[in-house]
Amino acid sequence: MSPGSLEWLRARSRAALGVLDTSGEVRARIVHDDEMAAAHVRHLDIAGTTDVLTFDLRDDPDERTLDVDLLICLDEARRQASARGHEPERELLLYIVHGVLHCLGHDDHDEEDARRMHDLEDRTLEAIGVGVTFERNVG
Repeated sequence: MSPGSLEWLRARSRAALGVLDTSGEVRARIVHDDEMAAAHVRHLDIAGTTDVLTFDLRDDPDERTLDVDLLICLDEARRQASARGHEPERELLLYIVHGVLHCLGHDDHDEEDARRMHDLEDRTLEAIGVGVTFERNVG
């Protein structure tokens, strides 16, 4: 990724934290499928790659000031961005927002929770001028 793309991602991530009324440290490491798949097995005992893994490092999960490490997968972002008709950077930003929402108590383990979480992701991205990303369909 270019330095400009990384700066875009940093700036939009900070803006998203503001919209979500939270602050703190969110460190996102961009990895490829092989590293993500290894981490997925190591931490969750699930084979295969995934979009984002979230590591909430706060002592008190109710604290609004975040301390979180994210692994976000560039290869998965490229695949999903192509299917949704936008740039991989935008997809990576979606993954960052998704990880932050997990730390703020949102979950996507069932269909209804996933729908609510993805709606909040899109509303957050719209609020910072990026626009609907998860629900974006290509004609």
